Amino acid sequence: MGPGTDVWPQCNSLENGYLKECMEDDDEPEDSDNVNQPKAAKPPRNYQPMRHCISQAMLAGGSDSRSTNEGSGVKSPQNERCAYVPIFRSGSCSEMGPKPYMEDEYICVDDLREHLDAQRDYPFLGAFYGVFDGHGGIDAASFTKRNILEFILEDSSFPKGVKKAVKNAFAKVDHALADTRSLDNSSGTTALTALILGRNMLIANAGDSRAVLGKRGRAIELSTDHKPSCTSEKMRIEKLGGVIYDGYLNGQLSVARALGDWHMKGPKGSDGPLSAEPELEEVTLCEEDEFLIIGCDGLWDVMSSQYAVTIVRKELMLHNDPEKCSRQLVMEASKRNSCDNLTAVVICFSSDPPPKIEIPKMNRRRSISVEGLDVLKGVLGDV
Repeated sequence: MGPGTDVWPQCNSLENGYLKECMEDDDEPEDSDNVNQPKAAKPPRNYQPMRHCISQAMLAGGSDSRSTNEGSGVKSPQNERCAYVPIFRSGSCSEMGPKPYMEDEYICVDDLREHLDAQRDYPFLGAFYGVFDGHGGIDAASFTKRNILEFILEDSSFPKGVKKAVKNAFAKVDHALADTRSLDNSSGTTALTALILGRNMLIANAGDSRAVLGKRGRAIELSTDHKPSCTSEKMRIEKLGGVIYDGYLNGQLSVARALGDWHMKGPKGSDGPLSAEPELEEVTLCEEDEFLIIGCDGLWDVMSSQYAVTIVRKELMLHNDPEKCSRQLVMEASKRNSCDNLTAVVICFSSDPPPKIEIPKMNRRRSISVEGLDVLKGVLGDV
């Protein structure tokens, strides 16, 4: 999906509690080149108490209604008529880790109706989640957490042009960080958000946080880590006159995209090596999509996406509690000597735990010949 493309769900009506959605194809594919380079881990120092929360909301009712989605899906089948409607329940955990200060923030909204204008008749139900990894102070991450959802919902393109509304909100936050005098304009933050309307989920990412979908035990990465050393980011940076020293953009920043950091950016509206534009990834959820993990880079520096999905699925099968799952991810990252703040959010799409995966048995029977049996007896007799 190229910049400016904005054709994600036009929500027309709600039929028997189910969202009827209309989707169209994007013309330009997004660059998904991703080269992750983990940081050197340091032993943990004194830990601060964890912050975690859990909430849940049933966002649609009825069992006989059907939902229609048209378009081409990237991660999940879309060309099907399906009565499946996800419910959203989330748990989160955030820990300072070995750093002397906390710069991570996150947001969990399981029922988007709580943030919508009651005077307007919105024909959809949904949820919103985000993680924000600040640097140069907490100002940028805190401001983004407080305002980005409001900026999306207030945008004139919402709800018919959701992609455009999300991109506009990222730009509005970025500009506000330069204009608000009470904020340190040298503060910056990465931003990763997940906006879900019905079965349609839109991931927006600027920075090196990551979104991973758990699909029947498989890890499906829905975002690109925007490191300066990532091939596509490196090409963009060098084309715009930037340089990369030892993996750092202009020798200063370990990410290629971020909100804020106006001491490194040019005039508003100009294209510079440090971009605030998010990359978008669109998914139509189906019954195989069990949960979503979003986390800041302190988590992904020390574990793979597949390992995180394996942990969460195993934990959900034990207790079906997304809060305990997010806590387990943070604890595991701490054990692996992550040297950063740690934040993880787990969003489940069902009220039930993941089903046990049955490995089909082979129908072909294996046999051994008489001669082979005699040879085996001889070998065993000599042992």
